[in-house]
Parts: sequence; C-alpha cells; structure tokens
Amino acid sequence: MPELRRLLACLAAALSLLAQAAPSTADAALELRVQHVAEQLRCLVCQNQTIADSHAQLAMDLKKEARNQLAQGRSEQDVVEFMVQRYGDFVLYRPPFKAVTWLLWVGPFALLAAGLLALLYQLRQRGLAEGELATEEFE
Repeated sequence: MPELRRLLACLAAALSLLAQAAPSTADAALELRVQHVAEQLRCLVCQNQTIADSHAQLAMDLKKEARNQLAQGRSEQDVVEFMVQRYGDFVLYRPPFKAVTWLLWVGPFALLAAGLLALLYQLRQRGLAEGELATEEFE
C-alpha cells in the first residue's frame, strides 16, 4: 500500500510538470525585457539588490507590474519612468547624477582624497620631526 501511494505521488508530480506549458517565443522575449527592466530597479526592501535578484514580496510585485506593462505594449523606458514617478529616484539601482545626488557620486572620492592628504601631511610632519632630531644628534 505505501508503494502504491509513492507511485501515485510520483505520477501526480510528473503530470503537474507536464501540465506546465513551455513558454512561447513571445513569452521568452517578454521575460527577457522584464529581466532587463528588473536589473535597473532597486528592491525597496533589500536596498542592496535589484528586483531581479531579490526574493522579497515587493520585488516580485514590482516585476509583475513591469511584466503587465510590457505586455500591454509599453516600452522598457516607460516602465522605468513609471516606477520612478511612483517611488522616486531611489527605486533606480544606479541613481542619476543630479544636484540632489551629487554627494552620493562625489562623496566617496572626496573622502578618499581628504584621507590621502591627511596621510601625506602626517608623513611630512613626521619626516620633518625626524630630520630635526637627526641634525641635533650630529651637533
């Protein structure tokens, strides 16, 4: 009896796999476009992932919305602009360079330059101090 149940379970699993239709060429092209849009949008829950990589429910909902809009004939750019209008620039995985986001783009380089200047200043000060000590020893 347990063998019959196991056989029926395997048969049901096989039938469910067969029942799923293979995606058509149009669906494959649509999924490729959805993937391209999803790679441009940030998951608002995870924040460090695109909605293409995230498994959060909101990311799945955003992908579903993108798929629906693309299926209705909207362009990829239209879908991205719709998401930006709805959620702001933060939804973009690569935010645009604007007056309000310049610090995001320039800040890391400015901090690196300031750190290097501070390091050079400290090294120069140590070098001068060691040079003064060396001249005192010779006198």
